[in-house]
Amino acid sequence: MFSKNPAGVLSVTIIEARKLHGEDFMGKNDPYVELWIDEDYKQRTSVIENCNDPVWNQTFTFNLSESRKHKLYLNVLDKDKIGSDEIGDAKFDFEEAFNGAPIDTWVKLPAKLGLTSHGEVHIYVQFSPA
Repeated sequence: MFSKNPAGVLSVTIIEARKLHGEDFMGKNDPYVELWIDEDYKQRTSVIENCNDPVWNQTFTFNLSESRKHKLYLNVLDKDKIGSDEIGDAKFDFEEAFNGAPIDTWVKLPAKLGLTSHGEVHIYVQFSPA
């Protein structure tokens, strides 16, 4: 029987982002992406300096147990000399990947009031059963 939450490895490639909302008054963002399924295990891309349309092409893996949720959290941040400013965040439901087909999609970073977009992130998600 097909399990709704099968165990296995979820592979997530953060390909690129576009039209990132400018957080700095001067110049462009220095963006990076934090991603996690479980708050206790966050991963992050490298920082791309001075760019609102960054390309990362970085792949991350998550080991999923059967009890796991199937939401991937993305948080795009602008690295500053002291700390980071949030550009935008999104949740992505990857349950469809359990069917075996990879997901290649753009995830929108909605503004808090939903009126505008803070940009979008291009991701490629693939699941390999254990």
